[in-house]
Amino acid sequence: MSYYDDIYEVAADDYGLVSSATAQKMGVPAIELVKLAKRGRLIHVGRGLYRLAHYVPTPYDSYAEAVALVGPEAYLFGESVIALHGLAPTNPKLLYVATPKRIRKTLPDHIVVVRRETCEKTVRYEGIASQSVFDAIRSCKGMMMPERLHDAADRARREGLVTRTQHAALSEEAGR
Repeated sequence: MSYYDDIYEVAADDYGLVSSATAQKMGVPAIELVKLAKRGRLIHVGRGLYRLAHYVPTPYDSYAEAVALVGPEAYLFGESVIALHGLAPTNPKLLYVATPKRIRKTLPDHIVVVRRETCEKTVRYEGIASQSVFDAIRSCKGMMMPERLHDAADRARREGLVTRTQHAALSEEAGR
């Protein structure tokens, strides 16, 4: 198999994305990613991140890309988790990504990095590392209108994203 075939096997299951670190673990030299990008088989997304050129986009691509650009310990945070599930109207221009590490690389303006000293327990929604919906709703207090948070909690309960106990705790915190 060629290097591209190896990369395709991994990237096809990860929103068409492959990092140079992942490629190196597979035995693909970093220079091969650069060559594949010059040939038009990969698209350079950001520092150390590439996307398959022939990839069918999904509604979750921007979320997966934001998390991958920030780094391996990054996860979707707050409003972005709520937006991922369509639980309440949020600011679609910004994607919030949390990480325990300091990020020095330049990221696109639409990615807001939230530094979290302790890494919360993360879950995977649609294959993307994320804060749990319960924790996301709680972390949005003061950032989103209380009515929207309450609606998000109700919808999350209906969709099975939070338990009955968690929903009761969110309602109690909201004063309902």
